[in-house]
Amino acid sequence: MKDTAFFVRTPRRLDDLLKLHLTEQERAFAIAGVVVLGKMDYENFAGDMLADRAFLEPWAPQCERGEVWRCVLVQRRGRTDGVLVIPEDGCFVGWAAYMSE
Repeated sequence: MKDTAFFVRTPRRLDDLLKLHLTEQERAFAIAGVVVLGKMDYENFAGDMLADRAFLEPWAPQCERGEVWRCVLVQRRGRTDGVLVIPEDGCFVGWAAYMSE
């Protein structure tokens, strides 16, 4: 069974990723890398995903949409849930999905 998630185009904040959706709208994904942030940095990221994020830039070349969407997982330190991100233009959240614990 493949891992799947519901990806949203240019979400503003974490709540945008938690919308009800059909399972047919979910995409298979693979995690290319993990970024772990402290509590304040993660809350800042989750509250404003439209801001450029320098920590995404090194992962951008490894992420892409395709049959399996390759993304970077952004997590809060000490947690197992997080946000799957496909960066665009280097450090901008182009697509994102919530990955539960």
